[in-house]
Amino acid sequence: MRLGLAPGEGDEAFKSKFRYVLTRLRPLAILELTAVARKVVEEYDVPELEQVLASLGMTGVDGEFKNLIFAANGQKPEIVLRDAVSNRLDIVRNAEYCLAYTRPLAAASLSWVELVSWWQQTDPAGAKDQQSAATSLCARLAESLAFPPEEVLFHTYAALYFREGGDALPALIPQVYLHYDPYTAKTRAEPDPLARQRMDFLLLLPNRVRVVLEVDGQQHYSVDGKASPQLYAEMVSEDRKLSLAGYEVYRFGGHELDGHNGPRVVATFFRELYQRYDISLPPSVG
Repeated sequence: MRLGLAPGEGDEAFKSKFRYVLTRLRPLAILELTAVARKVVEEYDVPELEQVLASLGMTGVDGEFKNLIFAANGQKPEIVLRDAVSNRLDIVRNAEYCLAYTRPLAAASLSWVELVSWWQQTDPAGAKDQQSAATSLCARLAESLAFPPEEVLFHTYAALYFREGGDALPALIPQVYLHYDPYTAKTRAEPDPLARQRMDFLLLLPNRVRVVLEVDGQQHYSVDGKASPQLYAEMVSEDRKLSLAGYEVYRFGGHELDGHNGPRVVATFFRELYQRYDISLPPSVG
């Protein structure tokens, strides 16, 4: 029952455990099976089952969570590696233009309620109650968005927080540093070796599942209004690297989020994404 299987019946007490489990697993769909499998590998060392999950793309990103630097709304932060052994980073300049979350992750995920709790201790305005802190946090995160379709995606999803049960959903974290190059494009003589330093949005789901959302404008695939095969090739190359590292990458065309249809596209996407990972959305979403 702890793993999500139906309880036993009286006449099964002295029968095969194998058959007991098998009869409860056979009716399950693939997503329900993977949910049970994740619980098993969290509790027991089962390499064979971990391999099966890996073949389904369900294992998430290797490596422990260390630093989350996000929501930059001004000058690029200057970051130093204070302790290379423990991977401790310090922002030594322009820290006021970004946010840094360094709390340990519960179950390797980050929900709205956890991010709001952190913000209550971080916000210089010092919001006293959770509701006002959530409103303040959403406003601060939105300051990092520079593209109207990004705003549609963020505000549509963030509005779910204020519905019943919405605070338990994974937080949608904008403008997250994935790589960091201390130089700017103006000060670097050669091409930047880190093509994509920031992700538009990141979701930290349970079991180390990390979902990257990118919203593409013309600057992603054209120069001066003309299609650029080079820009497109660089974009898909970086997507491959992220996918091979264990991230899930989903792209939205800016055009599909324009107008009245944008919120419906966003709601439909999250409904289908969270069905895959057995995450419940508030009623009436999508």
